[in-house]
Amino acid sequence: MASDEPIYRVAFVNQDKVYELYVRHVYPSDLWGFIELEGFVFGSQSELVVDPGEEKLKQQFGDVKRSYIPMHSIVRIDEVRQQGVAKISDAKGTVTAFPTIPPRRG
Repeated sequence: MASDEPIYRVAFVNQDKVYELYVRHVYPSDLWGFIELEGFVFGSQSELVVDPGEEKLKQQFGDVKRSYIPMHSIVRIDEVRQQGVAKISDAKGTVTAFPTIPPRRG
């Protein structure tokens, strides 16, 4: 890694998908109930192999200065030694948005 600035891997649920992104800064937000993500990190432009999942995330978050993610959508935040590949996967298994609101009765 070129600098001593930490990199965080953040996984969160969005529309039945688990997004895994790499960012330089994670903050509790002034907006109650949200986490701020800043400094999105994506793979190098010079790589020969292009991952379509990462490209989709780069298109979605590439021009974003700061993103506010609801706390209850966060699955996990890890400080990592080096950046990995950002990805989107299906939310299956035990990943559940919390809290859930019971359905209204008729």
